[in-house]
Amino acid sequence: MKEQVLKAMREAGKPISAGDVTKVLNAERKDVDKAFAELKKEGAIVSPVRCKWEPAK
Repeated sequence: MKEQVLKAMREAGKPISAGDVTKVLNAERKDVDKAFAELKKEGAIVSPVRCKWEPAK
C-alpha cells in the first residue's frame, strides 16, 4: 500500500491529501491512513502545506 500511495502522490504532481489519495486508489481510508503514518515515520513524505502531503525529495 505504501508504494501505491507514493505512486499516486508522484502522479498528482502536487501536494495531495489522504482523502484525495483514497479516491485515486479507490481504497479504504484506514489503509491509506496506515500507509501515511508509516511513510511519515520513515520520512518518505513531507507536508509543505497543512493537511497536504508529497514525497520527500
